[in-house]
Amino acid sequence: MKTYRALLFFGLAWVLSLGSTYGQATDSLASLRKRFDAYSQQTLQEKLYVHTDRPFYVSGEILWFKLNAVDGTHHKPLAMSKVAYVELLDKEHNPVLQAKINLQHAAGNGSWQLPASLVSGNYVLRAYTNWMKNFSPDFYSSIPVTIINTRRNLAQKASKDSAAVDVQFFPEGGNLVKGMASKVAFKITNRAGKGVATEGTVRNPQGVVVSQFKTLKFGIGNFTFTPDQEGVAYTASIKLLGGQVVTRKLPAAHEYGYTLHLEDISPGQLRLTVASNIAEKSAEDVFLVGHSGQQISVSAATRLAGGRGEFVVEKKNLADGISHFTIFNSRKQPLSERLYFQRPKPQLLIAATADKQQYGIREKVVLQLSTTSFTEKATPADMSLAVYRLDSLTTVPGLDVNSFLWLTSNLKGTVENPNYYFTSTSPEIIEASDNLMLTHGWSRFLWTDVFSNKAPHFEFAPEINGHVVEGRVVNGHTGAPAPKVGAYLASPSRLIRMYNATSDQNGRVRFETRDFFGSKELVLQTNTQRDSLYRVEIINPFSVKYTASAVPPLVFSESFRTELGKRSLQMQVQNAYFRKQLTMHRLPAADSTAFYGKPDETYKLDDYTRFKVLEEVMREYVPGVQVRLRNDGFHFMVLDNIRHVILNENPMVLLDGVPVFDVNKIMAMDPLKIQKLDVITSRYFQGSMIYDGLVSYTTYKGDLAGFELNPHALVQEYEGMQWQREFYAPRYETAAEKQSRLPDARTLLYWNPNVATSADGKKSLEFYTSDHAGKYLVVIQGLADNGLVGSRRFTFEVKQPL
Repeated sequence: MKTYRALLFFGLAWVLSLGSTYGQATDSLASLRKRFDAYSQQTLQEKLYVHTDRPFYVSGEILWFKLNAVDGTHHKPLAMSKVAYVELLDKEHNPVLQAKINLQHAAGNGSWQLPASLVSGNYVLRAYTNWMKNFSPDFYSSIPVTIINTRRNLAQKASKDSAAVDVQFFPEGGNLVKGMASKVAFKITNRAGKGVATEGTVRNPQGVVVSQFKTLKFGIGNFTFTPDQEGVAYTASIKLLGGQVVTRKLPAAHEYGYTLHLEDISPGQLRLTVASNIAEKSAEDVFLVGHSGQQISVSAATRLAGGRGEFVVEKKNLADGISHFTIFNSRKQPLSERLYFQRPKPQLLIAATADKQQYGIREKVVLQLSTTSFTEKATPADMSLAVYRLDSLTTVPGLDVNSFLWLTSNLKGTVENPNYYFTSTSPEIIEASDNLMLTHGWSRFLWTDVFSNKAPHFEFAPEINGHVVEGRVVNGHTGAPAPKVGAYLASPSRLIRMYNATSDQNGRVRFETRDFFGSKELVLQTNTQRDSLYRVEIINPFSVKYTASAVPPLVFSESFRTELGKRSLQMQVQNAYFRKQLTMHRLPAADSTAFYGKPDETYKLDDYTRFKVLEEVMREYVPGVQVRLRNDGFHFMVLDNIRHVILNENPMVLLDGVPVFDVNKIMAMDPLKIQKLDVITSRYFQGSMIYDGLVSYTTYKGDLAGFELNPHALVQEYEGMQWQREFYAPRYETAAEKQSRLPDARTLLYWNPNVATSADGKKSLEFYTSDHAGKYLVVIQGLADNGLVGSRRFTFEVKQPL
């Protein structure tokens, strides 16, 4: 009986301990999820997908692009930011072209005519929003672009080490640990950043071969081995094409630590195995969190038994695309991380057909498009479409919307031919995809930030209404930031826009502008009558952070020279005969109303007898503004028609929208240069500032008419959002048009960034072929409101008449 009671007691204690352990594990998992969800709500992920009309250009051609803004998890259009920043970076990461693009309904488009000053080479086109500047530049959208300047010498300097390769090793889970088997992925690329097919061996410090390896695809592969020594690096010998052998060191193994291994155990399940050789951790509780984007899909806990534990994950619970698996210890410290790629199910299905497979020159092409979901339900979509001639220069397909949103936007570094991983579900592609996850593993955040009790600090706010011009108010003598100083931004124009802001503790001011397109002369100043000690600087709105990824050098083949000559001639012909059409821009509709709305009083001075002195104009025709002469000169006093009192302070005085704080200077102006005068006869509230009325003068041309601004004001040329260039393509609807002697040298037949299918998912388009025969590629990229994405490519031929 005593033995039975003892067994019962110990059994009950064991059950209670299990319940306590389970409860603690459940609490820890709930805490992990809660922290992650809270962090995700404060750090919204925004992505920009960029579609260019083609991947290869010669200088002088126009580069066209389309932008789609989506949320980082579900890929639904995200209409948060109204401005995107687009840059073309050279191999040194220097911006050679920049543009601000207006985003409406989470989409925008733009173009550059590539200048003759560009040198031949590979470039990177990157795009981001102001909100995205809060995060790593690795999050920015970037695509490779090749540009050849045929007006400059194309000779390539021979590399001193043409066989040089870059070799990187990536232990699964993060580290090699002594005495524990680990999978090690590797990536071997040449100087151009392309994968190199190689094989090799791994030797221990004594020179004994412990493993062999061979690349699978794009210079990537993996091998497994067990390091039996810690603190020393094993050596890989790599045999290159031609017989050259190079050696590289593997990461040194740790004496103690954790390993993580992922394997496919069935069509519907994964197994993640955690192991540790730390004796006191052999029975430790560990936790698994799997997330995709900002959504947790898997969370589980297990206790290591003999230093080993397993998690079995149902694939159906994982989101499509990349899942991040992270292992935590009981103190919520991340131990290992592993990425897994689940090929997305069919998304937006785009059917596109041409009315013929073969056309003559200057012949009409009719395209029929339809968009459906994977269940064949009609799905309206926003698409962009390019049709260009295939030649020996255009050998690499551009990045499509599927491979960007599902793959490359969540990976670090350059992925060679990302479209390959979407071509099929063959075992080779599945293995290559997993190798890619091992070599490009990367997280968009630090778990220390997730577990921090502090709210994230963001320097850059999203531009939710329009472009925000940022500046800094500083002391004119010391250069120190000046807080709590009012500043004013304006651009001389007949379209009256004036903005104000008060500097924060760092002297920073932000002006949220409206209808800010094209190049403008900005005037930025403080109230010079009150704050003449300060000056204002404009802050560069473009990001000055860059990725560590190198732009691969251009590898030029002499076999391209003939085709380049043709392409260059075609470009010059087009620019010579159609320059006017190629430089046409569509101006956005702008509200012509002044920022203060309808004024209380308006005076068109040409309707009155003209005086030669502005003082007489004000005294004779503007009863709502009293002119007073004091010891320091003229003052304006506005009669408040609402409260029927005279306001004591000078009103806000504007000339073509630019504040003028010295009334004496405006009174010295020739009134014959002024066409119109508006008056607000009451206190006017603009943001946090209050004006004792408002007096606004407008000249005939809106250019200040020679008025000299205060020398403390900053006057600077500033590029607003880009005007949209009109894509030009001739039409040959009549016999006379078809027989026109003007040459049609287009290789880009059609570009349309705003193709929208209707409610029934259908759309019809038409364009005409040019004078150049050849094979033409049609590329369509689409995005639906529900987050479904898809692309479609097909070709047709154009033949010269016999």
